[in-house]
Amino acid sequence: MKKFVDINSSVKWVGVVDQDMKKFHGEELSIPSGTTYNSYLIRDEKTVLVDTVIHAFSEEWLEHLKREIDLKEIDCIVMNHSEPDHSGALVQLMKEIPDTPIYCTEMGREIIEAYYGGDYKYNIVKTGDKIDIGSRELIFVEMKMLHWPDSMMSYLPGDNILFSNDAFGQHYGANGLFNDMVDQSVLEYECLKYYACILTPFSKILKMKLEEVGGLNLAIDTICPSHGVIWRDNPMQIVEKYSRWCDDYMEDRVVIAYDTMWHSTKKMAESIADGIREVRPDLELLLFNSAKNSENDIITEMFRSSAILFGSSTINNGILPSMAALLEGVRGVNFQKKVVAAFGSYGWNGRSLLLLNEELGKTRMQVVKEGIKVKWNLDDETREQCMDFGREFAKEIK
Repeated sequence: MKKFVDINSSVKWVGVVDQDMKKFHGEELSIPSGTTYNSYLIRDEKTVLVDTVIHAFSEEWLEHLKREIDLKEIDCIVMNHSEPDHSGALVQLMKEIPDTPIYCTEMGREIIEAYYGGDYKYNIVKTGDKIDIGSRELIFVEMKMLHWPDSMMSYLPGDNILFSNDAFGQHYGANGLFNDMVDQSVLEYECLKYYACILTPFSKILKMKLEEVGGLNLAIDTICPSHGVIWRDNPMQIVEKYSRWCDDYMEDRVVIAYDTMWHSTKKMAESIADGIREVRPDLELLLFNSAKNSENDIITEMFRSSAILFGSSTINNGILPSMAALLEGVRGVNFQKKVVAAFGSYGWNGRSLLLLNEELGKTRMQVVKEGIKVKWNLDDETREQCMDFGREFAKEIK
């Protein structure tokens, strides 16, 4: 286990780096860079533990923590968020110090009780509530539905540290731990992926919360999230990115996602791309076979895009499974205002185009074409039709 790391003279990271974790939320989210479970120890006249770690590391983490501090010296535990990746070691910890009070939101208590039971001493807090820890106070800010209903942040004035929970984090199991000590390209992508795949559905709430937090005029010198690196070098850079990302973010990009059986739908995707490129050479085009690429990576690129095309051949009166799963994922993240259309190939039943359009009609994206389908395989005529479809689609992209 990585040794604990000082953030400053009185605040220490006491978490776990997990570089072997490659899937998260069950098998739903791919995290090739691993992750961290960040827990923090604040020492003043009182000692505060902020969050715990996932259950898989609970015994090892507790033994490590005992070498850092006599657990009985911990005066209170702050649970910014009770999802099991942050609260999993709480049960083991409370067996050691059962009378230690837990500070959390009302919903946080409900979640802890649902997962673990236990008759703990809860102190329910809301935005603006404070606890006196000696020379400083710890201030709480509710962040409901970012991304669970119990979520909150904690702020340590004087040190100007924001314990931001899942906001401003990323799944990056970097041993360097601080944002100025890691590969910046990996960090940037993992931050974007984390936002796109987890926080996008809550963008409107996040926008209001960022304005609310901004209105508190908090000086922020360090941001300590619950996953990934600690932001100490220009920490507001990630806040500024969130401000852009939560406001219907789009770049001059088009994603064409498809699944194919005998390459006909793939050929359609390539021809449609050729047509788009003729009309809008300024656009970056990305083609993804949804059966051969991570759904999360595709959704991340879709998040950045202003337009998306979805394609599938027909199979058994439906669409191919990877495309069905991708569409479900897209509906879940609730993209807005993006220009979309569908395409697909078929043999004796062209139903895939109808189904794709039905699914797109359930989203808040803008369906601008009825779509195009090709029977069996492309020839010169149908290839030109696909290119023309791409040309017309390109004209709809602002």
